[in-house]
Amino acid sequence: MNYLANLLSILSLFFGFISIIFSIEGHFTFACWAIILSVIFDGLDGQVARRNPIPSEFGKELDSLVDVIAFGIAPSTVGYIFLYRDFYFVAIIALFAYLLCSVWRLAKYNITPKQNSTNYFNGLPTTASGGILASFILIYRKKGVVIFPEYVPVLFLFLILLLAFLMVSRIRYLNLDGLKQLFGKNTKLVVLILVIVLIIAGVLKKAGTTIFIFFLIYLIFSPFMVKRISRANGE
Repeated sequence: MNYLANLLSILSLFFGFISIIFSIEGHFTFACWAIILSVIFDGLDGQVARRNPIPSEFGKELDSLVDVIAFGIAPSTVGYIFLYRDFYFVAIIALFAYLLCSVWRLAKYNITPKQNSTNYFNGLPTTASGGILASFILIYRKKGVVIFPEYVPVLFLFLILLLAFLMVSRIRYLNLDGLKQLFGKNTKLVVLILVIVLIIAGVLKKAGTTIFIFFLIYLIFSPFMVKRISRANGE
């Protein structure tokens, strides 16, 4: 199981690296979808790792290092090159704050003892923050020369700083095990509905918007669902 989990982490790293290359080459749509694929492989990695009766410290460290690349550096790179193009000091500072908070969160997670509850994270996971930034860019990614409304770069800066704060906050967010407990026997049905919605959105060329909405729902409602599950578990 450890070998499979590590392989999935490496695949997540690969797509994070590919995203950076695509960003430099100006293929922003591919860069964002590469981050989304990293999100998927990171989730699979976590599920496989939890099934292993003997936790792997190497796998834990590997996963965190991969997350720095895939959900820290890669989203920062595609966001900066796509939205700002030329040197923009404020964006550099904001994106560095985002990167610093993602590294800080992962380092803190690695030294935090395993808690009684395994259903949530303390602070927004870097996986979600990277997915939010990538899907935000997908909303505005179009073929040809893109002229943004003036509010878009400002909104992106606000989003960056908000995500940076949430990653190092004490706000609790559901992990995949928590989501499974939340949906219970309906988990497979929920996953099927999400896949169908994504397929329809892809046909209608609204996949970026749809994924962003999914992440936004998680961002807003997950802390409330953690409280609900904690009460149900008597925590």
